[in-house]
Amino acid sequence: MDISLFDYELPPELIAQEPAEPRDASRLLVLDRGRGAWEDRMFGDLPGLLRAGDCLVANRSRVIPARLLGTAVEGGGPVELLMLRPVGERRWEALVQPGRRCRVGARVELAGGAARARIVGEAASGARVVEVEGPWPVRELLERHGLPPLPPYVMRHDAPKPEDRERYQTVYARDDGSVAAPTAGLHFTPELLARLAGRAVTVHYLTLHVGPGTFRPLRATRLDEHRMEAEPIDIPEATARAVHEAKRDRRRVVAVGTTTTRALEWAAGEDGRVRAGAGDADLFIRPGHRFRVVDGLITNFHLPRSTLLVLVAALAGREVILDAYRHAVAARYRFYSYGDAMLIQ
Repeated sequence: MDISLFDYELPPELIAQEPAEPRDASRLLVLDRGRGAWEDRMFGDLPGLLRAGDCLVANRSRVIPARLLGTAVEGGGPVELLMLRPVGERRWEALVQPGRRCRVGARVELAGGAARARIVGEAASGARVVEVEGPWPVRELLERHGLPPLPPYVMRHDAPKPEDRERYQTVYARDDGSVAAPTAGLHFTPELLARLAGRAVTVHYLTLHVGPGTFRPLRATRLDEHRMEAEPIDIPEATARAVHEAKRDRRRVVAVGTTTTRALEWAAGEDGRVRAGAGDADLFIRPGHRFRVVDGLITNFHLPRSTLLVLVAALAGREVILDAYRHAVAARYRFYSYGDAMLIQ
């Protein structure tokens, strides 16, 4: 399929710049994929929209303050490092901007000169390998001087508010490692989770650390030419067992977010049984995919021509999704990471 089939018009003013407050005050478009019909609701209505016995699965990865702003030692000029993952004690893979200032051998001053990074290699993914010198371990450097990795369409991403550190994070985040939030989970509050439990909806967790593979744009003209970058996942035994029991008992498995969906579908065997444990998920879900596990999905509204929009179209149908998106635009829903949500069932 051509990627132009996954395009839509979005007025720029509908790109959310601030999250809803409180979290569950966001709007919720409820999509019945079988009938191709939708209903406008609020996210706080979710407990009444799910069924007793539904198995809800969410991604508990925690976003790290991965963006470091610095200055090139040779020639000066601003440099940004998006720290992706450790590959040694003081070595990390990082996306760098601008690339011309960050060739192998280049040095970057960080934290007002208190720390320094040296570009020591290139990774297969196009990232650089950087070695960090300074008074702190890299994790502590990020906690002290890193910025939340807000996406560039949030206009203050170079100067986030202090509250973005907490708000660009789910309330159940636990495992450090993501460089972008699993945004479908941003709408949940502790009170909402308690209400779900009160309606016999069970909530279980897995971890998928969101990396550039999730948000990297589709550059090929056809879907079958795109290759997803692998991202680390970990599915606890208790979660795998809960999913298996739900499928066995013909109860629904509802994924919170596209990352959870990819993790579950990647880990599922031909019989639909999800295997527990760690691995690297590289599954690109596109129309034609046979869903073995996921029956419903809670998700945000995604960018045109993105792997995330392609995934939701694979679940609900391309025309159904694009019709729902056109309604969301007309109804002035808020789009993208800090925007409103959709429940597909």
